[in-house]
Amino acid sequence: MSHTDPALHGHLAPPSLNDLRIEPLGPAIGAQVHGIDLSRPISDGQRDALQAALLQHHVLFFERQPVTPVQQRDLARRFGELHVHPVFPRHPEAEEIIVLDTHADNLPDNDNWHTDVTFIATPPMGAILSARELPALGGDTLWASGIAAYEALSEPWRALLDPLTAEHSFVQSFPAERYARTPAERRQWEQAVADHPPQIHPVVRTHPVSGRRGLFVNEGFTTRIMELKRSESDAVLAQLRAHIAKPEFTVRWRWKRHDLAFWDNRLTQHYATVDYLPHRRVMHRATILGDRPC
Repeated sequence: MSHTDPALHGHLAPPSLNDLRIEPLGPAIGAQVHGIDLSRPISDGQRDALQAALLQHHVLFFERQPVTPVQQRDLARRFGELHVHPVFPRHPEAEEIIVLDTHADNLPDNDNWHTDVTFIATPPMGAILSARELPALGGDTLWASGIAAYEALSEPWRALLDPLTAEHSFVQSFPAERYARTPAERRQWEQAVADHPPQIHPVVRTHPVSGRRGLFVNEGFTTRIMELKRSESDAVLAQLRAHIAKPEFTVRWRWKRHDLAFWDNRLTQHYATVDYLPHRRVMHRATILGDRPC
């Protein structure tokens, strides 16, 4: 009898669920997942196990997962409805998959600490990123835990931040000088700006599942703290940006082709290093919609 026969594992869980192994990569954030093939449809048990691991570790890494764009889209759909980005290029086989193709003639804009798509009212709960083409060296991505960063602050700092709100702007990361250079791009960009007015989110949000609190401001989209003077807001945001980037709160992943990362976007930030130019780096991302931060 094959070792994958359900009879060897009981009847309550598929055999691949029993093979699933979670290897933590650090105390604050990050884990590697073994024993799953994401090119095949995942079971409800596998989905629930991955959700539980995501809740605990914030970002999960999977090696050697050569998923197609359609497979990646279908995997992401198992965790919620998907976002279609207003300006990033979309894959022709699946419009929910954005293509992040960076090279000397298309410089990246994600080499800062950011949380994806916080310019909408219901920012994503998560995202799944697949490495398609990589430089020989460089191109790592780092993730930071907003929960660990918040919990490390002093009590007076937390008391100051808890009631505050901040503005998140589409234009902050998607300025006209880069994304509206041709007439067609200008029309698309103007429509995106009209469709995405600035949003106000809490500076410290509560995770809707775990109930834990964490920082929810980021360099990519947060423009100002509403209750503070501009100079005060700039100072506080600068301090929080420096704080969350401390190595104690981060994990770094060195990509290999077909690696896949799945992160909880609600209380994490990430930074894509740009140390590989003029070489090329191509990534595919599926973005899973979330709920209104509170």
